[in-house]
Amino acid sequence: MKKILYIISFLCLGMFSSCEDAIDLQPKDKVDIEGFFNSATANDLQMFSNYFYSNLLSQSMENKPTLLDQDDVKIDQELSAVLKGGTYRTVPSNGGGWSWGVLRRINTLLEYIDRCPDKAAVKQYSGVARFFRAYFYFEKVKRFGDVPWINRQLGSDDPQLYAPRDSRELIMTEMIKDIDFAIEALPVVSAEASAPYRLTKGAALALKSNFCLYEGTFRKYHEISLDGNDWRYYLEQSVDASEKLMSGQYGKYSLVTGSDASQTYMNMFAAQDANKNEYILAVKYDQGMQILHNANAHTVVPTQGQPGYTRKFICSYLMKDGTRFTDIPGWQTMQFVDEVKDRDPRLTQSIRGLNYHRIGSKEILAANILTARTGYHPIKFVGESMMGSINMDKNDMSSNDLPEYRYAEILLNLAEAKAELETLTQTDINRTINELRKRAGMTGMLDMATANANPDPYLDGSISPESGYFNVTGANKGVILEIRRERTIELVQEGRRLNDLFRWKCGKMIDQPMYGQYFPGPGAYDVTGDGVADIYIYAQGTAKPSGPASAQYYEIGKDIFLSNGNSGYLDNHKNQNRQGFNEARDYLYPIPSDDIELNPNLKQNPGWGSSKS
Repeated sequence: MKKILYIISFLCLGMFSSCEDAIDLQPKDKVDIEGFFNSATANDLQMFSNYFYSNLLSQSMENKPTLLDQDDVKIDQELSAVLKGGTYRTVPSNGGGWSWGVLRRINTLLEYIDRCPDKAAVKQYSGVARFFRAYFYFEKVKRFGDVPWINRQLGSDDPQLYAPRDSRELIMTEMIKDIDFAIEALPVVSAEASAPYRLTKGAALALKSNFCLYEGTFRKYHEISLDGNDWRYYLEQSVDASEKLMSGQYGKYSLVTGSDASQTYMNMFAAQDANKNEYILAVKYDQGMQILHNANAHTVVPTQGQPGYTRKFICSYLMKDGTRFTDIPGWQTMQFVDEVKDRDPRLTQSIRGLNYHRIGSKEILAANILTARTGYHPIKFVGESMMGSINMDKNDMSSNDLPEYRYAEILLNLAEAKAELETLTQTDINRTINELRKRAGMTGMLDMATANANPDPYLDGSISPESGYFNVTGANKGVILEIRRERTIELVQEGRRLNDLFRWKCGKMIDQPMYGQYFPGPGAYDVTGDGVADIYIYAQGTAKPSGPASAQYYEIGKDIFLSNGNSGYLDNHKNQNRQGFNEARDYLYPIPSDDIELNPNLKQNPGWGSSKS
């Protein structure tokens, strides 16, 4: 333990301190960096690498779990700068994701690990380090595009500190080398006692599946052609990684199933412990260790963001039999009780629906418009309100494990990559998309030929610009739209949506209407399906109606806003200044201005200039 503490102290001296100077500053009775690795055990290497998990994984407490993120389907009352766009997005002086300290730690481990006498541990933890280096660079490429490739420790006078950005093709090539090494070096899930909380071959394959899908589709839809590999190569790599993971030869994974499909999806995310069959990699939370997140409070406490799903998203859910909700006459003005009936069962396992009650309680709860401003009240990741004497609804008191990678995502990746490559078959659909639908309890399955013969106009931006995707063409247009529907529904609040829009060149979908439930006018409304009014809406300046104390009462124009004045969709974001997505600028983030001043060889991303915020 002392060695670990000393080595962490050494690393905390920062990225730009030279290794030799830092070691010279250590008291003589402390273990230096070389001495640490000369006698390091497997446990030492594990403890050294723990920092990577807590500081890189997107679902870790330090990184604010992605279930809190906003995009075009899940929004808070105060929209993020990305959703507002325009002048709300500025060039920061520092920070902004342009940080490199974790990479130095990774490269430190790789530089010295061969000194360790335990060669089996050397192999495994070299795999861990190279996994996290690929993970680190995936986050950088998504955010900034071209970035400097650094695969060694840098001293304070190293010329590479002033190097220009490297091509994303070079970065991706090196990432594939790293992740292929990790796939070979890491254990299978059955040999890792701490799975799914520690890295395995399956986790490495999942990362490769993801970043290759991202790169292939980003290049395809943004029409990027670089020296080296093309977009097809990366999609083929994604297919290969997905197929290997699904084969079972690199560890066995499967979808969670249960006797009651109406509860399975919801219960999986609310469970305290990650399901080892479906969760390929997860972040551990624990009440006893006070490692906690904010899932419950975020959705039940009015001061924690007031998140809600958008009506655009709700309308994309199919009927349980696989037919389109948006093909039903009058769907545009359908009220809540009717619009949630007989839908894809994941809908009412993701929002408060008919007869909803919290896990561990029998009290029926209505969607609360003060807590979820669209009226579509999220429940994904929401667990019990009490654990013994612990109030789980207080701020940062949730302790259910969160998924970094799920098997469901790999099925979606395979289907999408093959659809884009035009190699998808109905057999592929049956073992991916239709397996997800079966797990959800749907009776209607996806038929590839039917989807391509009749693409859903609601999902087609050329027909429905207020709800659809742009730029989707070709023989597989219909099935690609269906796969996107499935991906959005299955992975909602798992941190994928915004990057999906960016790689598909659909940033303009951020500008689509952010409406909520439909109300035809002032009146009393049942939203739980028991025939008793839960919500009373009354015209501005009129008397508050009488009703039960347990009901919700809202004055139009004061407590809530409707799209047509006294009727229409909840439009509680109407007064926020949404300036629009900038197609020429907003697919990439700006490099902080201070870093550009320090390194004149860094060039700012298009449209951002170099001014400080």
